[in-house]
Amino acid sequence: MDKQRTTLGVLALLPLAAACGTQTAGSGSARTETAPLTGVHWTVDSLTTGGTTTRAPSGAYLRIGDDGRVGGNLGCNTFGSKATLTGDRVAFGPLWTTGMACGKGPAGFERSLGRTLANRGAFTAEADGGRLTLTAGNGDRIGLTQEKDAPLLGTKWTVTALGDRNVSQPLPKGVDAYFVLREDGTFEGRLGCNHAFGRATVSDGHITLSRARTTRMMCQDSLMRTEKTLLGVFDSKVTYRLDHRGIALTSTNGTVVSAVADE
Repeated sequence: MDKQRTTLGVLALLPLAAACGTQTAGSGSARTETAPLTGVHWTVDSLTTGGTTTRAPSGAYLRIGDDGRVGGNLGCNTFGSKATLTGDRVAFGPLWTTGMACGKGPAGFERSLGRTLANRGAFTAEADGGRLTLTAGNGDRIGLTQEKDAPLLGTKWTVTALGDRNVSQPLPKGVDAYFVLREDGTFEGRLGCNHAFGRATVSDGHITLSRARTTRMMCQDSLMRTEKTLLGVFDSKVTYRLDHRGIALTSTNGTVVSAVADE
């Protein structure tokens, strides 16, 4: 997908109402009530313009990293930017977005949210528990909810792609692969065809996996190819990287397994 540069202007967010601490990002700081503004996955719930509230499409979100980098989704296309936090304000620089064609509903919400962010200037930010409301001077509002990161242990991680550090390919259609890391130091899952079981030790950003014990079914070629690749990850130490509700495992031979938390 081609990335198209889209300037959505500078967005300033006022602080959360009752501050308990200070969170830095970029070159400044922002005060928050119950959770830091940065390092949080803020799911966009709704957009209210002209007195009419529209629910956000699934997947719309905003996240500001501790380094000030911004990522998110406007309702269909993903976007990125850089946030500068100064005192009680955070300013977003020009945004880039992907250029994916979208359905009528998500595309309409995306245009509305983009116009709101671009043209409404400063927003008042009010926190209530894990919720955040950004209110423009004319009364337009963006409602957001803090979404917790999925825990490493006990989560069913559904494998979505296999590859290496440079190229990743989605699993063939109809292939079901997942794994669960248990708190008792075991793992279980499905490799595409057979089920697998074994030991897993988590330490210092690594997971040490034992050789997998598997059932003995024979399946069609696409399932067996996926299974063979996944089996190559076992009986080794892999690094892992968690990103909200996603995880990437990288084996010593360079194989990268990407997965998402099962709803």
